[in-house]
This record gives sequence, structure tokens and C-alpha cells, in this order.
Amino acid sequence: MRLRLAYRVAFCTGIAMWCGNAAAQSPANREVQQFPSKPIRFVVPFPAGGANNVLARLFAQQLSEYWGQQVVVDNRPGAGSIIGSEIVAKAPPDGYTILIVGQGYVLNPSLYEKLPYDTINDFARVAKIAIAPSILVVHPSVPAKTIKELIAFAKATPGGLTYASPSVGSNGHLSMELFKHLAGAEMVHVPYKGGGDAITALISGQVQQLFTAPGSVVQHVKSGRLRVLGISSATRIPSMPEVPAIAETLPGYEVVNFHGILAPSRTPKPIIDKLNAEIVRILQSPDIRRRMEDLGFEPVSGTPEEFTASVTAEIAKFSKLLKNAGIKPM
Repeated sequence: MRLRLAYRVAFCTGIAMWCGNAAAQSPANREVQQFPSKPIRFVVPFPAGGANNVLARLFAQQLSEYWGQQVVVDNRPGAGSIIGSEIVAKAPPDGYTILIVGQGYVLNPSLYEKLPYDTINDFARVAKIAIAPSILVVHPSVPAKTIKELIAFAKATPGGLTYASPSVGSNGHLSMELFKHLAGAEMVHVPYKGGGDAITALISGQVQQLFTAPGSVVQHVKSGRLRVLGISSATRIPSMPEVPAIAETLPGYEVVNFHGILAPSRTPKPIIDKLNAEIVRILQSPDIRRRMEDLGFEPVSGTPEEFTASVTAEIAKFSKLLKNAGIKPM
């Protein structure tokens, strides 16, 4: 009896070990263990030149160096980031196609009556990587030197001031629409295909003002081709203490942009976690943090679950803000 029992125990143990080894060597597990085994496509739903593009190229370089696999930045602009986002939403859920998003990701559900994807269910949140206030810059031909003077000038010339944005529904669009709402001033919106195009139009004098990331125009401000009037955060920030918060003139004004990385939904959780871990590792590098801060970004990190909770809260928040500002879905 004892010998028979020993054989049974040995047989069951062998079966368990075989099943464990088989699971470990299954195609799905091997795919996760070997990820990435080929180049990764990093979609930027805007043209070159804007904040999302700058961050995507910074992280693509770091990921490529660490993994030894090329991470290719693919700019797919159009329709307020919808075109590039749809590409990723419909891509194979294997981790080899990822997307960088900004504030437009949480604004679009309230700005468009129908999107070609579900903002929450068609994407897996990988990691939030940065937050950043915008600065309001004007062309030197605008006589205003302060936010108060800009509001007075706009009211004296209703509809005479133009402002650029990277696209309809972008953070720049929302920032100015809320500004107009609180200031009680009328200005004309001129949307472009991306942040780079909007900045070029402002420098050339085709439009008169723009909300944008500090890092994207810092050289133009230093050269005198643009003038900064205010920042969109609730208070002044340490890196630009001389720039007043718009809230100092318009109490309650605050719009802070975020940037994050997504993948198609149904991407295996172990791959999402592997991507997240590598992004967090990059964000912990003092050199990367310093480079991001010099460009006006505040590095942030967290789990995919924390990013999803943040996105859900932002969608609800901006749905209410847009409604109160009278901005209707298109």
C-alpha cells in the first residue's frame, strides 16, 4: 500500500510539473516573456512640433536603447487626434502599437457626438507620464502686456482678436474657450492641424494669440518673437515665477494638460505591466526628469489602474465644464 501511494504521489507531482512547464512555455506566455521581439509603432495623433510629439520622441529613444528594439514614432494627425487614436484602437492588441495622448483624449467624448471608438473600452491605459500647464502667448503686435489689458482690448474690439489652437477640441481650444467664458470677451478661433502649425501661424502674425506648452515656444519668447501674458495653472510655478497665473485676474481659472500612453484594449495585462514598468523606470532617471522639466513638463508616474481612474474623473469634470461654458458637441 505504501509503495502504491508513493507511485501515486510521484505521478501526480509529475503531472503538475508538466502542466506548469507547459503553461510557462505556451505561445501566449512566450510572447509576453520575449516582448518586445520586433519594432514598436508609437503613434502621435498630431504633426511634428507639438508637446505630444516632443515627449513621444524622448520616450521612444529611451525605450529603443533599453530594449534593443526600434520604437518608431508615427505622426498621424487630423480631426483633433481622432484619426491617430482610431488607428491604435483598431490595431492588434499585442503591445506593438501604442499611442500618446493629451487632454484631447478626455475632451473629445464631450466635444463630438460620435467617435469612431469608445474612449474607455477600446483602449488600455498604460501610464500617465506628465502634466503641464499652458502659457498664453501673444504676437508682439498685440498691445496688451497683461491679462487685464488683453481682456480690455478684446472687449474694445469684439471679434477682432484671433487665437490659434492645434485643433478643435484640443487643450489649447478648451483653455481659450474657458478664458473667453470667464472674461466675457469674444475672440475668433482658428484651428490648425497641430501645435507646430499653430505656433508658426502665431509667429508670422496670421493669428494673435495661443495657449501652448511652455517648452514649445521658450526660444521664441526669449528672442522677442512672442510675449507671455499668463499661465493656466491655479498658481505660479517655480520654473516660471515671473509669469502670473491667469487666475490672479480671473479667479477660478485653471486648465492643466496631461500626457499619457495607451495601447489597444485586450492587450495582455502582463505586456501592459511590462510597458508601464519600463516607462516608470525612464521617469525615475534624473536626466530625463531634468529634460522634461526644462521643457515645462512635470513628470508623473503611476499604475495603469490609477491612470484609468484619473481619466474617468477627467472626462466627467470636463463634460461639466464644457457644458457650463456653452461649448456644444459637434
